[in-house]
Amino acid sequence: MRIDKEREGDKLTLAVIGRLDTTTAPELSAALDTSLEDVKELILDLGGLEYISSAGLRVLLGAQRRMNKQGSMKLVHVNELVMEVFEVTGFSTILTIE
Repeated sequence: MRIDKEREGDKLTLAVIGRLDTTTAPELSAALDTSLEDVKELILDLGGLEYISSAGLRVLLGAQRRMNKQGSMKLVHVNELVMEVFEVTGFSTILTIE
């Protein structure tokens, strides 16, 4: 998995590329922990995400909870496979997906 970061003021965009699973979820969690201070808008670009497991879903849920307190979070460019996982798990009703 690769994470590309782009920060503009209080807006942070993270592009997540590859697989978000048990092995790589801690990497995204750590990137979020060290990057979200003073962030009001978090955008997760999942256009390059090929797969997401329950471990990845937990990281996204944790990020959503944190951003609910300090701003907003949205997911963009979600492919059909990942969107299906969000729909089956009910995450499509919890997360803002554009």
